[in-house]
Amino acid sequence: MSDQNPLFIPGPTNMPDRLRQAMQVQSQDHRAPDFAQTFLPVLEGCKRVFGTEEGDIFLFPASGTGGWEAAITNTLSPGDKVLIARYGMFSHRWIDMCERHGLDVHVIDCAWGTGAPAALFQHVLEADAGHRIKAVLVTHNETATGVRSDIAAVRTAIAAASHPALLMVDCVSSLASMPFEMDAWGVDIAVSGSQKGFMLATGLAILGVSRKAIAAIETARLPRTFFDFRDMTSANAKGGFPYTPPLQLIHGMRESLEMLFEEGLDAVYARHHRLAEGVRRAVSAWGLDLVAQSPEIYSDTVSAIYVPEGFNSNALTAHAYHAYGVSFGVGLGQMDGKAFRIGHLGSLTDVMVLSGLAAIEMAMADLDYPITLGSGMVAAQNYFRQSRAPAPANAV
Repeated sequence: MSDQNPLFIPGPTNMPDRLRQAMQVQSQDHRAPDFAQTFLPVLEGCKRVFGTEEGDIFLFPASGTGGWEAAITNTLSPGDKVLIARYGMFSHRWIDMCERHGLDVHVIDCAWGTGAPAALFQHVLEADAGHRIKAVLVTHNETATGVRSDIAAVRTAIAAASHPALLMVDCVSSLASMPFEMDAWGVDIAVSGSQKGFMLATGLAILGVSRKAIAAIETARLPRTFFDFRDMTSANAKGGFPYTPPLQLIHGMRESLEMLFEEGLDAVYARHHRLAEGVRRAVSAWGLDLVAQSPEIYSDTVSAIYVPEGFNSNALTAHAYHAYGVSFGVGLGQMDGKAFRIGHLGSLTDVMVLSGLAAIEMAMADLDYPITLGSGMVAAQNYFRQSRAPAPANAV
């Protein structure tokens, strides 16, 4: 029996055999000159994915949560004020981390299913005449609700307020799956991870850091040791690591970048949008509603879907797992029991997505959901067939 459990969660994602094989390497002397030949191309490749020419890339042995901690501890001091909106579970967790670090957190509570409130950010920043707010923190892609926020609009709001605050962005579940333009959007720190769009195992926190954020290190007084950007900067300049690196994951990252560039980043983004739209067509055919409140904020990596009144979404995902061996995302936070999530990112194709839709349809039918079995499948199939690129003229 196959041990492949198709993952339709928003990460970790399915890992291609090519990447698993790339990580099957012997131990290597990370102080030897040839380590730089492996490591430096990874840093350069990541810059392309982040959309930065001026920023630095840092890789820490951690998950995205470690990346959040690195972002705030390298740039802020105890008591510093930060501005953040809470519109999902992951923005909520970043708030919690800031509070635990002794920061003064100004929280704007928003309805779950909406995105970052650029206009409200601008209003708060305009009122901050003394520039006490040192950073604005935004979750680009909120996986609990399937919402993508407009980062460029947030930067425009900061500029309109003539405010010097840093802009920090969690792009863990969007990078390498949806367009991200660190330089063009004026992002100072972008935090991602290896286990989503990069299709690898969890274990690398990947950060893009601007010159402005690097300068903030000199006055930041939050404690840091393992996550100190200065140690990374010094070691990376020589193609090295300040401590023992996660060698297997670095080899995996190099291969992942090769795969992304072979497909082409624009093609990667188009594929994710297409797969997401197929899922959205299925949801509509089922007569269910997305948590995301409007099309312009729909995520192309995860769809959060309300279950009908009287049904429990966690019972649905549990049944899909136990009856059909397929994993879907449970409801998080305010969505607990109310919504399930279909992840459609990373190493996925039309046919793989259709298998997930078929599985969740069967699970809903088993639990007497008011759907027509096959309706979502047909809607997605029709969309995928109609949206396929035409075959080359010389195809046989």
